[in-house]
Amino acid sequence: MTANDALPDLPAHRSPAAAESSPASHLAWVPKAAEIALEAGARLREYFAQGVETEYKGDVDLVTVADRAVEKLIRCRLGEAFPEHGVYGEEGTRERLEGQFRWYVDPLDGTTNFAHGFPQFCVSMGLERRSASLGADQDGTLEAAVIYDPLRQELFTAERGRGAWLNGKPIRISRTQTLSEALLATGFPSRKRHASPNIHFYQEFTLRSHGVRRAGSAALDLAYVACGRMDAFWEFNLNPWDIAAGILLIEEAGGRVTDFSGNRFRLEGREILASNGLIHDELLGLFSDMFAGRNLAPIPTPQEFAHQRAAIRKSRR
Repeated sequence: MTANDALPDLPAHRSPAAAESSPASHLAWVPKAAEIALEAGARLREYFAQGVETEYKGDVDLVTVADRAVEKLIRCRLGEAFPEHGVYGEEGTRERLEGQFRWYVDPLDGTTNFAHGFPQFCVSMGLERRSASLGADQDGTLEAAVIYDPLRQELFTAERGRGAWLNGKPIRISRTQTLSEALLATGFPSRKRHASPNIHFYQEFTLRSHGVRRAGSAALDLAYVACGRMDAFWEFNLNPWDIAAGILLIEEAGGRVTDFSGNRFRLEGREILASNGLIHDELLGLFSDMFAGRNLAPIPTPQEFAHQRAAIRKSRR
């Protein structure tokens, strides 16, 4: 599936069975979770159309009334649908976390985009199954995923062992074989950006690929890897609610997710590298080179560029 594929309209309150088509009757968690995501997305569309005031959680980390209102809505709906399940939300919800099941919820992934009127944001919900023997720093098993883009009306869903879908149609990762032919995605933190090294990785990946996109919603970036629009995604210092749903989507669509060293990915691991699997080892090799300082192309300084610019102008006289 590509970005040019025609996608069916998905009305805001269409039933999960209609949204998921044939897979719905065989799924345990997705039908009800999809219904909740559709309702949450409809609420986001309303806020987006009318505009909202923003606040700051840190120096540049935005939060809006939409984030809080939609997380409250999702928390209530999950409590009604799955009263034994815990909820771990970006805007502070921490309920029933001692149970076997836990939903990681980002009510509005892409808040900065939303606040500026840039149409790239989504609702993201990922379900983790946790055994009683797990420690607080250990991951359980991701069981279900729902990511909903309310403006494009695209509903990405997955359940472990059942596959992944976009608006009820099965999706698979891309077949791109080499990094040089790949389209990649990444992101940069809204806070503590001076401490992020990602600009250096952005430079190297840009030089070695077809291009790197930075659209501002990690959940949608991961969904796009799952459906083949992107070939890989990497980022530093994300949170479980940003990525839980997207990880399962990619795995069920046939992709691979690790940290930057190729180790098994952890929700609290602070590193994520997700790909179609075919270019994963090549990506890991570039990370290895970068961490070791090997085979790198230095970024020209502004002063060096100024000298180059002056020399070009002089040669044209």
